[in-house]
Amino acid sequence: MKLKDKVVIVTGGGTGIGRGISECMAGEGARVVVNYASSREACEETADAICARGGEALAYQASVLAESEVKRMFEEVAARHGRIDVLVNNAGWSKRIPHANLDDLTEEIWDRTLNTNLRGAFYCMRSVVPYLRKQPGSSIINIASIAPYSGQGSSIVYAASKAGVISMTKSFARVLAPDIRVNAISPGFVRTRFAGWPKEVFDEAEKTTPLKRIATPEEIGTAAVFLAADATAITGETINVDVGQTAIGRNV
Repeated sequence: MKLKDKVVIVTGGGTGIGRGISECMAGEGARVVVNYASSREACEETADAICARGGEALAYQASVLAESEVKRMFEEVAARHGRIDVLVNNAGWSKRIPHANLDDLTEEIWDRTLNTNLRGAFYCMRSVVPYLRKQPGSSIINIASIAPYSGQGSSIVYAASKAGVISMTKSFARVLAPDIRVNAISPGFVRTRFAGWPKEVFDEAEKTTPLKRIATPEEIGTAAVFLAADATAITGETINVDVGQTAIGRNV
């Protein structure tokens, strides 16, 4: 197993892409901490499902918006397991606002999006560094989006927040090298409840992508395992897992 006995923390790890990542990490032998802010039931269900398959997982509540809670999470996980090897910054928030509806992008939506997607990721990265530095081969994996490349996505501020995540990935990779590798994954459309996309949007996307389908949470998880376990010569990079949308474009 590629990650046997490694300790992996996945923020927002109980649903959607986060669940796919948590399950893939556990499938490779990692001891997974499935973090959640409010989705306790879903998070515990994910942890229980991992344990039922012979893996090891623990549900842990902490809001990435509160640095004190983030620090407490890392302290308690390190005390429990004796180490932290990988952080996956997956927690995020968005509300669908058509880009042309500029007046609908309220201050509340702007602040919550940036605080969750950008500031929360920063809090987690800054707080986990002392623990990761103790473990050779440790890494951080940020979940971004292809939205910054296309200027599309669920809202203008969501795209901007994920552009910030990509930029911050490079900055942290530079400052933490050579001890800690820092990379990002930019998913395209994935069938989850995130941002409340309707089913029709996913159905239409499947018709127009180069591979005539969209990626799954498990495929994002596979990419995360690669970055955590195999990509020992890769840092500061963002991998697009979008069935060719960014590199090739839409097929019509």
